[in-house]
Amino acid sequence: MALSTNVIGAINFVAMLLSIPVIGAGIWLATEPDNSCVKILQWPVIILGILILIVALAGFVGAFWRISWLLLFYLIAMLILIILLGCLVVFVYMVTLRGSGHLAPSRAYLEYHLDDYSGWLRRRVRSSYKWDRIRSCLSSTSMCAELNQSYRMAQDFFNAHLSPIESGCCKPPTECGYTFVNPTYWISPINMAADMDCLQWSNEQTQLCYTCDSCKAGLLANLKREWRRADIILLLTLVALICVYLVGCCAFRNAKTEDLFRRYKQGYT
Repeated sequence: MALSTNVIGAINFVAMLLSIPVIGAGIWLATEPDNSCVKILQWPVIILGILILIVALAGFVGAFWRISWLLLFYLIAMLILIILLGCLVVFVYMVTLRGSGHLAPSRAYLEYHLDDYSGWLRRRVRSSYKWDRIRSCLSSTSMCAELNQSYRMAQDFFNAHLSPIESGCCKPPTECGYTFVNPTYWISPINMAADMDCLQWSNEQTQLCYTCDSCKAGLLANLKREWRRADIILLLTLVALICVYLVGCCAFRNAKTEDLFRRYKQGYT
């Protein structure tokens, strides 16, 4: 039984290590300005990573001290956490399946439309109550102001590869026909009826296009890109955890078999 419990202890130590990328993915999302304003995915990921760490630690202690009920708790709890992690991976993939940028004439950056994204994501930014809080958070950052330092000439700005949130929130939609003065100051629109966002644009630096649907779409495009990266980390961790869990189940079964055989042998002698 000692060999099997040693194996269980070793794989639980590996499981503890596997909680690190899950927690790290959540912390990385929390440090991204857009995710820190929305606050949707990072805390479930961090909490799930911490639970994996705690359960793996319980299994490690159970293997080291040969506490059968703690090992059984580990097997049941880790199975539940693996299922939850799998559900989270599938959920993130499904809600980020739709949505992409659109080419604009004579522009290197892309334009973003809110209706391109999944209904679940759109509902996170549709209500005025939710968006007012997100808008206030976004406008307090320096992302738009930094564009004024980086691009002085119109052609330099038009050739820039802006992030989705910069494209959606810091400038008016291209189809409105505004004339460039600087990245956050535009005048003389040609076609105000092209999009409702044309009416929402303001040269007031605390307003800009933060009330535009294009800003909401740009935020969702940013979230999609970051969530997809985090989802890859979670998927790889999930596969590794499943492998570790299966090895742990085999080791636990062998340990119980060895224990029964030892008791039978002692009773026979």
